[in-house]
Amino acid sequence: MPKYDAMTVVEHLSELRTRIIRVLIVLVLTMIAGFFLAQRMLNYFKTVPPASEISWHAFSPMDGLRIYMTLAFVIALACTLPFILYQLWGFVKNGLKPEEQRAALTYIPYTFLCFIVGLSFAYLVVFPMCMKFTTGISDRLGLVPTYGVAQYFGFMLNIILPLSLAFDLPLIVMFLTKLRLLNPVLLHKFRRYAYLVLVITASLISPPDLVSHLLVAIPMFGLYEISVILSRFVHRQQLQKSHQTVLI
Repeated sequence: MPKYDAMTVVEHLSELRTRIIRVLIVLVLTMIAGFFLAQRMLNYFKTVPPASEISWHAFSPMDGLRIYMTLAFVIALACTLPFILYQLWGFVKNGLKPEEQRAALTYIPYTFLCFIVGLSFAYLVVFPMCMKFTTGISDRLGLVPTYGVAQYFGFMLNIILPLSLAFDLPLIVMFLTKLRLLNPVLLHKFRRYAYLVLVITASLISPPDLVSHLLVAIPMFGLYEISVILSRFVHRQQLQKSHQTVLI
């Protein structure tokens, strides 16, 4: 390999390391700030359903610290997400065309907005539904609900985080179409396989009954169909632009 290429690889690795360090620094700083907000967030969760209807217990001396760390990390991750996306854009922008660079930068705030919308939907709709189902089974079996605080938050995060990320699917598909890595024809061709993956995902993050599976899977189907529509819109624009270029 020529020396220039080797230096180019080294420069890319050095840039990647620099950007990772920046992300870690911001993540640590926001996590420190998250420690001061964790107590307020914990108190809020305890005053609203479904947590207000149950009692939390500590099954380990480390549960309290574990919850503080978990909440602080979630706060830090949510606050740092736009910066992470910006650093990712800064790393890959040299391999993109100018219009692709602008498009990728434009998607960053919308990606964060979709994540927040997905987070709200998962916490306000899906998570209470899952808790109602599981506590209903406990009541029918005559069991006394005794929840460990660490297990409660673990159950909650396993539900809301995957759904929050799923809400970014339309923008990701739209961006990949912009890069000509995807197109509506390909999405239509693999729709049945995509639906199968979405059904499996919904079954893994929702209670084991058909109604819950459908309540989680249907929004995912909707997100996929929105992705197809956005991909078709971007692809049509690309075809029109190519046609105008040929005419010129």
